[in-house]
Amino acid sequence: MFVAGFAAFVETRGFEFRLDRYGLMQNIYAPGAATPVAREEGQALLDVFFRSGCGEMEPAPGAAAALRVLARHASVVVFSNAPPAARLARARWLGRHDLDYPLVLGSGPKGPLAAAMAAVTTGPSAFVDDLIPNLDSMAEADPSVIRFQHVADPRLQPLAPAAPERHRRIDDWTELADAASEALTR
Repeated sequence: MFVAGFAAFVETRGFEFRLDRYGLMQNIYAPGAATPVAREEGQALLDVFFRSGCGEMEPAPGAAAALRVLARHASVVVFSNAPPAARLARARWLGRHDLDYPLVLGSGPKGPLAAAMAAVTTGPSAFVDDLIPNLDSMAEADPSVIRFQHVADPRLQPLAPAAPERHRRIDDWTELADAASEALTR
């Protein structure tokens, strides 16, 4: 899981990672500090993580099995807001964990790119993300795409904002695969 992997990496660099909020940079602290590090310092750690540490994460429990279920009747594509330098490490990580699906790297809102991909497919499309801004971006770019919010890390689930009136939230991979499969085959 991304946050757990990043937190472990941050700690090897002499920082503390405290899950106080649902915001990556706002959880990085110098040892014993009362306030998080500056955003620039957190971003520098994230950049190094993507270059050298993003291959060390554990996958979310149930993710590989759930995506295999979805792949029976849908094309699965992994969108990751990661820099180009992380492509090889991310792709190798996906392959090692039985998540060998096409990888699309980007930055910023994911909706426009996901909508462009959905536009060239036949049948319904679904989009899964943990971040409300990415789900809202998807809704704006193509309201016909079925959207699910999924927060895999149980430690983050109570901290994550939700918008159930706009995006169905399912945090269990098996339940998510069932709901997405049903929505995609209606």
